[in-house]
Amino acid sequence: MNRQKPSPFILMINGGSSSIKFALFRHMDSPVSVTRGMVDRIGLPNSEMLVTDAATQQSSRRTVHAPDHRTCVGFITEWLDQQVGRGRLYAVGHRIVHGGKTYSRPERVTPELLAELRRLCPYSPEHLPAEIILIESFRRYNARLTQVACFDTAFHRDIPRVARLLPIPRRYEKQGIQRYGFHGLSYTFLMRELKRVGVPGEAEGRVILAHLGNGASMAAVKDGRPIDTTMGFTPASGLPMSRRSGDLDPGLVSYLARTEGMNADEFHKMVNTESGLLGVSELSSDMRDLLEQERSDPRAAEAVALFCYHAKKWIGALTATLGGLDTLVFTAGIGEKSPIIRARICAGLEFLGLSLDPMRNEAGEAVISKEGGKVAVRVMHTDEESEIARSVRELLGEPTR
Repeated sequence: MNRQKPSPFILMINGGSSSIKFALFRHMDSPVSVTRGMVDRIGLPNSEMLVTDAATQQSSRRTVHAPDHRTCVGFITEWLDQQVGRGRLYAVGHRIVHGGKTYSRPERVTPELLAELRRLCPYSPEHLPAEIILIESFRRYNARLTQVACFDTAFHRDIPRVARLLPIPRRYEKQGIQRYGFHGLSYTFLMRELKRVGVPGEAEGRVILAHLGNGASMAAVKDGRPIDTTMGFTPASGLPMSRRSGDLDPGLVSYLARTEGMNADEFHKMVNTESGLLGVSELSSDMRDLLEQERSDPRAAEAVALFCYHAKKWIGALTATLGGLDTLVFTAGIGEKSPIIRARICAGLEFLGLSLDPMRNEAGEAVISKEGGKVAVRVMHTDEESEIARSVRELLGEPTR
């Protein structure tokens, strides 16, 4: 009797500046999640490694000494060897924040690709250096292991030229300075899910996807194609976020340089790590903390109000680019889990045909708009790791072993 060989595995890596999310999938026609985990607080005391079994949802947590990303890969590969064995790992898929103008679809990692990512590091200095370190660390773990880069900018590659152009001297466009957009893996997953769970034709309508988490952005999609997005050349633009400022008057750069002697690195740090909810509230970058304190602290209330105001304004702007609105999708930590923020963002948008059902919204149902409303408002869970696994599966096909 022929025994079917056990399926090999794909490892997904989603590296941030201070954390690494990972997920293990069985390499099947539709990759199946086995385990998910995270190494958090990299570079800080009491770093933690959390691993959760996808089937039982049982978790194990341990404190680790994780001074840098290379060390974290050691913890992950040690765990991996214990769980499935080195020979069972077929590929590693990486979320790469920025692909510049060169990369618009998943690609095998090659020396040439790594060289291009190093060249692009000034585009995303918070993310790309760490992502390169992760790729190199897995190469040291197993030089024969196939690695795949999945780019967060790829979803937006076909937005109209007028939406890509920045109103600065044309010579900079030739250097690759344009609107790129981010959260593309999340948006790709959401559009695939909308085709699956939505009413027929809904995914081909006029859709706004609102990814509201620590990083926050929106994307406008029409006829299944992205046409605009809130983030631009970097993930610091667009909506106010947990620690990022979102859009600012560029005159602030020269003003703060003259009045405070602020240099480019200091300005970069301010708008990426000291602004947004944290900067306005002076309390916390976590929306949950601010909602708890908004009645007692006006700074918290202002930070929450600012976030909702700009989200509402961007929905209006993107609706104009779409020529109307058929579906609004909320996702990510705030968008999926905060009924009060969803309600505040949608309040006053009735003129667009958008009206929430309070009970459905509070319960976090899949559809939270009123029955028969002109605009369907949905709450959807996004899964970037699953989207990476699917991309790796499509690129590499069936394993030969």
